Formats: sequence, C-alpha cells, structure tokens
Amino acid sequence: MKAWPPILFAVLAGCTLGPDYHRPDMPDAEAFRETPQGWKQAQPSDDIERGKWWEIFGDARLNGLIEKIDVSNQTLAGSAAQYRQALAALGISQAELYPTLDANGTVVRSHSPGSTLGGTTAGRTLTSYGARLTAQWELDLWGRVRRGVEAAEAAARASAGDVAAARLSLQAQLATSYFQLRALDAQARLLDDTVGGLKKSLELTENRYRAGVVARADVVQADAQLKSTLVQTIDLGVQRAQLEHSIAVLTGVPPSALAIAGSPSFEIVVPAVPPGMPSALLERRPDVAAAERRVHASNAQIGVAKAAYFPQITLTGLFGFTSPDVSILFTGPSRQWSIGPSIAQSIFDAGLRRSQTEQAIASYDAAVASYRQVTLTAFQEVEDNLAALRILEEEARSEQEAVEAARLSLSLVLNQYKAGTVSYLNVVTAQTALLNEERNAVGIQSRRLAAVVALIRALGGGWHES
Repeated sequence: MKAWPPILFAVLAGCTLGPDYHRPDMPDAEAFRETPQGWKQAQPSDDIERGKWWEIFGDARLNGLIEKIDVSNQTLAGSAAQYRQALAALGISQAELYPTLDANGTVVRSHSPGSTLGGTTAGRTLTSYGARLTAQWELDLWGRVRRGVEAAEAAARASAGDVAAARLSLQAQLATSYFQLRALDAQARLLDDTVGGLKKSLELTENRYRAGVVARADVVQADAQLKSTLVQTIDLGVQRAQLEHSIAVLTGVPPSALAIAGSPSFEIVVPAVPPGMPSALLERRPDVAAAERRVHASNAQIGVAKAAYFPQITLTGLFGFTSPDVSILFTGPSRQWSIGPSIAQSIFDAGLRRSQTEQAIASYDAAVASYRQVTLTAFQEVEDNLAALRILEEEARSEQEAVEAARLSLSLVLNQYKAGTVSYLNVVTAQTALLNEERNAVGIQSRRLAAVVALIRALGGGWHES
C-alpha cells in the first residue's frame, strides 16, 4: 500500500495526450541568390535587441519622428493591448492547474408546514447559520489543462511577435514616407531652380525679339515652358501635404499638429548593405516567429481535444459549520466536512469530440501551411530588395552620367541659340531633358533609400556590421 502515492504521482505528472511539438520543416534554401551564404536551422530570435536601425541614415528629424511611434501610435497601442489580453488568457489557463478555494457564509430563514394527519400541528419557522470553505481541484490525468496552458503560452508569445511586427512595419512605413517627402522637396528645389533659369531665358528671348533677332513664336514658347514648370511645382505640394499628413498619423497626432520644414538638400547617403548578409537573420522576423508559435499553439490544442475522450476527475472537499444558533456556530457539534472525488464521462455526444479533434488537426495543418508561406514570403522580400539595391545602384551611376550629359547639352544649345544658329525649340527641348534627368536622379535616390528600409524590415530589424 505504501507504493501507491508514487505511482499516482507518476500517473498525474506523466500522462499528456496529443502529439509533442516539433517545429515543422521550412522550405529548403541553400543561400540568397544575391548574397550566397549558407543557411542554418532557424530558431525564433525576434526578442533580441535590434537597436535604432533608422539612425544609420543620419537624419535627426527622422530619428525624432520614428521614436514617437512607441509613445503615441494607436495601431501599436492596439497591438500591445492584444498582447496583454493574450497574457491574461495565459494566466486564466495556468489558474486551472491549481485548486480553487471558496468561502461562503449563509443565513437562511425557513418555514415548514404543519401536519394535518390526526390533527393540526402548527408549522415551524427556523433560522439556520452556516460558514463553509469549499475546495475543488481537477486531476489533470490526461493533460487537458497542461496542453491548454501550452497553447495559451504559445499564443501569448505569438502575440508578442505581432507587436514587434507591427512596430517594425510602422517604423518602416514612416521612414519610407519621410524619404518620399524629402525627395519631393528635392524635386521642388530643382523646379525652383529651373523656373529661375526659364525666367532668364524668357527675358533673353524678349530682348532678342525686341531687337528683331527672333520671332514672336520664341517668346510664346519660352513663356509656355515657364508656366508649365510652375504648374509642376504647385502639383508637388499636393503630394507633399498628403505625405506629411500620413507621417503625422503614424506619430499619433492630428495632421494639423505636425509640420515638417523643407530640407535644404537631399544628400542622405544610402547605407551599404554588409556583403554576404547571413540568411540566419530571417530568424529575427517577428512575423515568422509569430507564425511558428501559432503552429505550436495549434499542436497543443490537439491534445486538449483528445483529452475530452477521457473522464474528468475532480476532487471536492468541504469544511464548515452549520447551526440554528449563531452563538454555537463555531463549536464542535456544528462542524461539518466532506471530501471525495467525482467522475464525469460523456457517453454519447453524436460525434462531437471526434469532430473537435478533426477540427484541431485541420487547424494545425492550416497553421503549418501559413508558417511555411510566411517563410517563403520572407525569402522573397529579402531577395527582392537585395536585387533592387544592386540594380538601383547601377541605375544611379548611369543616371548621373545622363544628368551630366544633359547639362552639357543645354549649355551648348544655349550658346548656339545666342549665336542665332538654332531656334528656341532646341533650347526648350534641352531644358526639358535636363529637368527630367535631374528628377529621375532624385527618384532613383528615393527608391534606393526605400529599398534599404524594405530590406531592413524583411530581415526583421537592424543589423550590425560586426
């Protein structure tokens, strides 16, 4: 008889239904095509310190704006609240591992009717006082509660990944919008400079027209080109205002409360991506980690569903006092107690438990598919942005050469026009070509910065060159 406590303890501790969790296989990839380096088995590491990755751009205004996201962005605040909700759900699940203890006190006034057999007996009115402690504990023989805690813990960790993913997404969105706004400022300065040059050209053409050197058509062309460029300058204001409003909302303030002054230059250096970027940095993507943890949670739910096939055993105990006289309520004769197990087993449920188990298995399969798809998407995003950075760097060099060529062409054409060897149409064409090439150069710079931000986001945050 002395051996039964260890045996009972082993039964209570060791029987957990459902499959133990093993991380699903990820799609196989030896290396990034753009930076061939070996892969290793990924382990979620989205909780490591990423640092302030946006500081690599060296823009103090951008730094201040992004740091406001943690303070006042409402989307992030909602994600954080959902994480707290998941932690509370974990606490609810963990509470089922322990007994419950309830206390209650009662005062009951009752009346019983008298007997009418063989005469009339008056009824009695009694008052009963009671004070009780009731304890209850489910014996988790089949692991239903433990699997539930396992699922809740994985769900809470997935929710933490969602918060990190939301934060990173918002930071990247703000940085991209900020660089687009700065690119518009640079284009506006180009247009302003062009307008200044066109005004001088118009003045020169008018003087030549008054001198009888050129026809009235040249004056009309010069004036039309100036007004067309002014329209382009005004149109940029719409796009800039919308970007500024978007940044304001990302920082958690009304659009009217944020004004971003124009920058005197657009000389943000595009950070160099460290060569041979290790693919293991994909472990840091919080959305990949969250998807993997949801697989874990779904796997644990299979155990919860399978445990429903077995009896639910509950230990219940009661200790208290009951007396018709409150003065002797807490004395020995008023004491009452009870203890014993109860067993509940469903006999017929019309296939309910079988369907619940099949539902849990299907949910697990769906979570595995989602995890693998998120991983594939992560691979694609890294490859896309590595390729974009490489190609855009080549394009930027070619575009700079095009800008220099357009400047030289305009200089030559202006000299020819002043010498009277070409018409003003040639000048218009050369000025338009130079403006287009300069705006293209600014656009490429903006795209390169956006690609760096997108790559950082695809890798799950910042990196250190060491």
